[in-house]
Amino acid sequence: MITLFERKDDKFRTELGGQALSVIAIENDFVEGVYDKLAGVYDWIFGPILHPGRLYAFDRIAIRPGDRVLEVGVGTGINASLYPRHCHVTGIDFSASMLEKARSRMRRKGLTHIRLLQMDAATLKFPDESFDIVYAPYVVNCVPDPIKVVGEMRRVCRPGGKIVILNHFRSDNAVLSRLDRALSPLTVHIGFKSDLDLPGFLAQADLQPVSIEKVSVPRLWSLVICRKD
Repeated sequence: MITLFERKDDKFRTELGGQALSVIAIENDFVEGVYDKLAGVYDWIFGPILHPGRLYAFDRIAIRPGDRVLEVGVGTGINASLYPRHCHVTGIDFSASMLEKARSRMRRKGLTHIRLLQMDAATLKFPDESFDIVYAPYVVNCVPDPIKVVGEMRRVCRPGGKIVILNHFRSDNAVLSRLDRALSPLTVHIGFKSDLDLPGFLAQADLQPVSIEKVSVPRLWSLVICRKD
């Protein structure tokens, strides 16, 4: 995997606080409708191609015994078998259809260390500092307000805990960046915006990553790991 950005200081902050993060604006009803339709085929479409990133993310997250983990956007529970049984996992999703698939998976695999809840990631129903790790895999370019979602992720993460984002962001290559923007009105109909801007996202979310790495093949996805101050 290629490490794009690994830092321990706070000089990354840019003047990107006011820029639009995507050419696309969506609402929760639209997102729910898309994922209700995708629930039955999600694992076939997004399972194999995204799995290398999932595996690498779990290696980097390094979950310890007893850790309380929140997975934001648990979907069909495709990550469930990757969680060690010595941790306590809460998975939330907005789509009832996706959660139905996830619950079936949990029962089939006997994964009793994972609980599932239907919830809007922008208004998490947990007390402050409830989790040691808050993980959002392939989610922040699927929600109406990614900055609000990350604000909630930060709120429910304990001081010193990890905030982890695995996602596709707009390319920093000029040609591919234009392609991402052109495709975003189409990709949103299969569940994600292809043109979410990473530097603008980090600046507006006030995130200062420990590392950013390109993952999977092709290297179209980024693993962003932060620690809550």
